[in-house]
Amino acid sequence: MFKLYADLTKFGIVVFSVISGLAGYAAGYQVENPFDWKILVYALLGIYFLSSGSLALNQVQEWKLDQQMPRTAKRPIASGKIKPAAAGILAVTFIAVGLHLLFDIQPVAGWVGLVCVLLYNGLYTGYMKRKWVFAAVPGAIPGALPVTIGYAAANPDIFNSESIYLFLIMFLWQMPHFWVLAIRYKDDYAAGGIPTLPVALGMEKTLFQIGLYTLVYVGVALAAPAFVHTSWMFALLTVPFVFKVMQEFVRYYRSKGTERWLAFFMWLNVSMLVFLIIPVIDKWNFLFIDSN
Repeated sequence: MFKLYADLTKFGIVVFSVISGLAGYAAGYQVENPFDWKILVYALLGIYFLSSGSLALNQVQEWKLDQQMPRTAKRPIASGKIKPAAAGILAVTFIAVGLHLLFDIQPVAGWVGLVCVLLYNGLYTGYMKRKWVFAAVPGAIPGALPVTIGYAAANPDIFNSESIYLFLIMFLWQMPHFWVLAIRYKDDYAAGGIPTLPVALGMEKTLFQIGLYTLVYVGVALAAPAFVHTSWMFALLTVPFVFKVMQEFVRYYRSKGTERWLAFFMWLNVSMLVFLIIPVIDKWNFLFIDSN
């Protein structure tokens, strides 16, 4: 039963969303304010329910499409393990609960959450994904908003440089992340009629776009001192992770996307978490370092 639920709500992706939301909250929290466990717990639960509901709703919207692709044909709705109506009720309920929790603690967090659902389940899933080769770019906006939701729960000023940095890291990471998978499952996307980059434009142009966005992604990470407070943790971790991500991309590129895709994919994912967490550690390291 849990596996069915986890598959419907894409539990692994939800965990990423909650972790990014926690990083956003820790980065946005202002030391001079009194700490309230309710705000933190509601924020994380709100992100959990909102992400779970939105991802489940995505499967309700695309279950017929999922049946056409081997990679997705075994998903709960596509395989007939759960009815679309039942999954839809669960999805809408979760979204409502998530929005209620977020609006309860901070209206800005609630509005960002609502925008996230409208962009992902409305604009991206409902239209862009099937029509536009570069749909992954605007589709990355809702994917990056959980960190902004977490930030807003602690600090409603989401347009400051600190919040923008966190958003950019998650936003830029998603294009190489998605297009590597699009190459890996090119035949599946072609069978489903989804015009991803490798299907519509070919391997060479896809690898170029992956390299371009990877370069901008690590560039923003290296430019972190222009956005957030940084200290020893930035110097210790950012450069090695940037080097490793670029090294794996070069290996992946030289193989024309046929080798080491998983290594590049995993280093992208780990680096994203590291680049989000570094500002948090730098902000709060005074708690662990004796100023004397």
